[in-house]
Amino acid sequence: QVQLVESGGGLVQPGGSLRLSCTASVRFMFTMGWYRQISGRQRELVATITPEGVTNYADSIKGRATISRDNTGTTIYLQMNSLKPEDTAVYICYFRSQWNSYWGQGTQVTVSS
Repeated sequence: QVQLVESGGGLVQPGGSLRLSCTASVRFMFTMGWYRQISGRQRELVATITPEGVTNYADSIKGRATISRDNTGTTIYLQMNSLKPEDTAVYICYFRSQWNSYWGQGTQVTVSS
């Protein structure tokens, strides 16, 4: 079982920035990333990263977010800039192992003035 601990959510004004962090209990060998759950909608991809640093972004966040990892291979970050009210969601950390996928509890991001 992989444990995921997220942090960094909160309330931010439109145009502001936030950095989310997710630390896994083990080193990731396949993919880690972030999804988000907007109220009333299906969970959607935000960004993913591989251990080699290959990244993938949703069109809705591309150019406004950067996903990165630390050297331990257990922590990823999502730097989000120029946030919009429509970015308001629960952001959920994702970890894919060879055999399973794991999800964090989620951290609320609210973009509002």
